[in-house]
Amino acid sequence: MELVYLLCSIISTTFTTLFLSLLLPFRLVFSSRATPPALYQGTVWHERRRPVHHSFNYSVRYALFQLNPDSHSPSDHFSAHEARNIADTNGPVFLLTIPPSVGYEQNPLSLYYCYDIEGSSRSLKKCIAEVTNTPWGERVSFLFDPNVDVVAKPLHVSPFMDMHGSWKIKTREPDDNLFVAISVQHPKLGDYFSASLVAKRVPSSATDHALFFWLMPHKVALWIYWHALKLWWKNVQFIQHPRYSNPAYKEEAVARDIKLLSCTAFSCDSQNKLQIKEHNSVSELDRSEKGHLFKWRDAKWPWC
Repeated sequence: MELVYLLCSIISTTFTTLFLSLLLPFRLVFSSRATPPALYQGTVWHERRRPVHHSFNYSVRYALFQLNPDSHSPSDHFSAHEARNIADTNGPVFLLTIPPSVGYEQNPLSLYYCYDIEGSSRSLKKCIAEVTNTPWGERVSFLFDPNVDVVAKPLHVSPFMDMHGSWKIKTREPDDNLFVAISVQHPKLGDYFSASLVAKRVPSSATDHALFFWLMPHKVALWIYWHALKLWWKNVQFIQHPRYSNPAYKEEAVARDIKLLSCTAFSCDSQNKLQIKEHNSVSELDRSEKGHLFKWRDAKWPWC
């Protein structure tokens, strides 16, 4: 049944894309001149090392929006106020995302960069990751340290990866260059998967944004489906969504994440005994009381 829904979704998206693409010249003539976001163009790399080797890269385009309290946020994303409440910051918030194009949106990963203001200077304090899976459109958001952080895997992103293990994620403050890196640390396969985004800023006034991002979400979806087909062809195990076999997978992810947070403050010896690192008592541990603050959004119709 899900395969039928997927085919219907592809057909519907194709017709919508064709229709809105024909209207694009009129949109360019009558478009409003809102404050433009910063534009980035670069490359996404994926590499899977086990149980079979599979790697690829593709060009991608992103927009970096500054979220203002007095303006509308890009659709289907947190507002500046919501992001500040999650990150507990008081400064500007920037959203890195792929904007929708001709009626279609595909965003495997969006990032919020949350700054603190101290006096006349600002510093990047926290980031929020927003991960969306394909084709279900489920989403999880979580808080993380941009320098480097380890988060228990909270979402079934790929049908060729199980829910075990964790994500190691890091990024840098976006400027002329953009960098994001994620690796998967698995209890059996080890550090077997990595992905990265490297991009450079391009002049935002050099082109119309509708043209700059035309079919960009479609291209990302095409790469996802094409390489899923290749993994299936290589006989990589197809793993059913855990909502069918283990409805408590979200609660289990939270429990695993609590253990990871403990490991941030403690080290474990070979007998799995906890040893205090640089602290005298648990009350002195410099752990965020909020943790990673997982927030899930379930699949929408017809995937629900």
